[in-house]
Amino acid sequence: MSYVEVEYPQERDAFYALLTEQLALYAGDEDDLTAALANASSVIRQAFPQANWVGFYLVKGEELVLGPFQGKPAVSRIGYGKGVCGTAWKSGEAQVVEEVACFAGHIACDCNTHSEIVIPLRQADGAIWGVLDMDSVLPAHFTQRDREGLTKALAFLRRVAG
Repeated sequence: MSYVEVEYPQERDAFYALLTEQLALYAGDEDDLTAALANASSVIRQAFPQANWVGFYLVKGEELVLGPFQGKPAVSRIGYGKGVCGTAWKSGEAQVVEEVACFAGHIACDCNTHSEIVIPLRQADGAIWGVLDMDSVLPAHFTQRDREGLTKALAFLRRVAG
């Protein structure tokens, strides 16, 4: 299957309906977690052209370990409660950061990043198995609507993550 460029609508409900459809098309039927996350990071990156990094960190013991991503090289391991990703893991809550320079303990991978969103990914029993991490070159690029939309759009990953 080859990727067909799509134009995402500005209206957020329609945007997330199309994003969910694209994720299902390119990653939804995949049984291998790495393959599903690789295609999911690519689809999400295409949907968010102002994002300069989109990827996943996976829980491995007491740290998050870098998984599939789109963007510049990144920190390979993040401790529990460290940075925006570790904070999302520890709190169990999505983090929407308008300006990363104002987030105490932010772990910088790209000096062009201004805003960030991190979505915890949960198994059916509620345990967090990883996080989606997205950075943008624009301040305040991500919103609470994005938090809600991404959380719902990525729900299919529960099946693959086990």
